[in-house]
This record gives sequence, C-alpha cells and structure tokens, in this order.
Amino acid sequence: MKTKSLGAVSVSALVSFGAAATAQNAAPVAFLMPDQASTRYEQHDFPGFQSAMSELCPDCQVIYQNANADAALQQQQFNSVIAQGAKVIVLDPVDSSAAAGLVQIARSQDVKVIAYDRPIPDVPADYYVSFDNEGIGAAIAQSLVEHLQAEGVAEGSGVLQINGSPTDAAAGLIRDGIDTSLDGSAYETLAEFDTPDWAPPRAQEWTAGQITRFGDEIAGIVAANDGTAGGAVAALKAAGVDPLPPVTGNDATIAALQRIIAGDQYNTISKPSEIVAEAAAEVANQFLQGKTPEPETTLYDTPSQLFVPDVVTQDNIKAAIFDAGIQTVEEVCTPEFEAACGELGITN
Repeated sequence: MKTKSLGAVSVSALVSFGAAATAQNAAPVAFLMPDQASTRYEQHDFPGFQSAMSELCPDCQVIYQNANADAALQQQQFNSVIAQGAKVIVLDPVDSSAAAGLVQIARSQDVKVIAYDRPIPDVPADYYVSFDNEGIGAAIAQSLVEHLQAEGVAEGSGVLQINGSPTDAAAGLIRDGIDTSLDGSAYETLAEFDTPDWAPPRAQEWTAGQITRFGDEIAGIVAANDGTAGGAVAALKAAGVDPLPPVTGNDATIAALQRIIAGDQYNTISKPSEIVAEAAAEVANQFLQGKTPEPETTLYDTPSQLFVPDVVTQDNIKAAIFDAGIQTVEEVCTPEFEAACGELGITN
C-alpha cells in the first residue's frame, strides 16, 4: 500500500505539473506598441506577431494595445495586462527611460519583458529583439553621402539631420549611426532636430524653418524614418524647392516607396517588421515554456537578437521590395504612380 500510495502521489504530481505547464504555456501574452504615427504596428508588427504565436502556441491569448504616444497610458496598459494574467509582455516603449519602471514592476510579478524595436537602457529587460538601429542610421546616411559624391555635390555642402523622438532609445541609436556616417564625410551638418513623438508635422514645421534659414545651402536631408522624411518632403514642396534635395528614410512604408518611385525621396530601409515580430513570438513562447532563449549578442546588458536590414533606392526597389514579396504592385503602384512604376520596370 505504501509503495502504491507513493506511486499514486507521483502520478498526481506529474499530472499537476503537466497541468501547470500547460496553463503556463497558454497564459496570455501582451503585445504593447508605442504609437500610431507609423502605420507599421497595425499593418505589420501585430499581424506578424499574432500569426507566429497562433502557430507556436495555439491556445495562447494575445492581447494587443497601442499607447498612442502616451507614456502614462502605456503604463496603465502594462498594469492592465499583468492583471489579466499575462506572463510575457512584448514592449515597444513610448518612453525608454520610463519603461525601466515597467520592467521592475514585471520582475516583482514574475512576468518576462521582451523589449521590442526600442531598447530599455536603464534596467535590462529579459530579452531585446530589434533591427540594428545604429546600423540603420549609419546605412541611410552613408547611402546619402555616396549619392551626393556620385552627383558631384561639392565638399562642405550642407545636410539637415532629422532625428526621431528624444524619448526613444532606438532613435538615439539611429542618430548615433547617422552621426558616424556624416561626421566622417565631406559634408557639413547644417542643423539637427529631435522630432517629438516621431510626429511628421513637427518634422515638416522644423524643415520649413530651415529652408527659410539655409535655402539653397541644403544639399540633402537625413531623416530617421519615413514619417519624418514625408514631413521634410512636404516642407520642401510647399516652399517650391525644385529640384528636391535627396531625403533619406527608414521603414519602407507604402507612402515612402511611392515617394522613392516618384523621385521625391532618395532611400529607405526595408525591414519587414514581421521578421522581428516572429522572433519576438519565438522568444515569448520559450519563456512560456520555462526556457531561457539563447541570445546572439548583448545590448544594454540585455540578451539580444538584432537583424541587419537593406537600404532601398530606385536602383534596387524592384528586387528588394516587389520581387521579394514585401509589397505588391497593386498596393504601391496606384494610378498616380503607375507610370513611374512602369519606368522602373515595376509591373504585374
């Protein structure tokens, strides 16, 4: 009886452990994004994450929230998903510094935090998944420098620099990369601006002021993402600047691809958000299973996985975007851009 009883206890313990593991694996996973200034979160990041999680953990509930550039709202959302039982939170912070407090709250509740796209420098998250933001900044700026050189733009000519949000640590990394390429170039940075909340209207307003200030001295503009690039292009057009100086970007949004095709924007970065979203889902699933994901590198003392993206210009947009299946001709080559697409060989 004693041996049988021990066996019964062992089986019961195994059943309980299995049930606990299943419950843990099926716990809610939160996907908290920072703003709606970019369309990428609703169109690419969340669908990519949700799709990957549905395959990795079919029973897991995915909770999606967007803070609309409000750090206080994001904190409320963070606390709410913990109250709903989330055991893993994928967090793209509105304010990278304020997010340190969120990581500490999560630790006290035994909740894992995966920093997503934007790092959390002050307190290490459990994992960080992103593209190489510093590399992005260096790449778009170097691409512009090489273009200016190829076009015979005189050394010492001026460039405007439009950075991202001052509360976004990823924007700081992009800025550092831009600085590396511009500081080592033959061109002068005329002025620099940190764009609050990455808001395109703020970038447009600042660029308009610099056009008044510098006029024809502006040989190019390094904008940290496609939204700020769009703001810069709008300001140039409103001021009647013709021809437009080359403007960089980042994110390969549909609007930016259309501007590149039309010749209004020089470059962007193709970084399909689904790649990072799928990687975040894989890390989240490992955490749910009680595993420790293996990092490829470390950033801000956080185990990290960083992806290296491609620069896109008119020269390679067909291969990098359309042939690669990132976007379709129907999505980008609307009637307004159909002729320009045809000139670049972008057709069905």
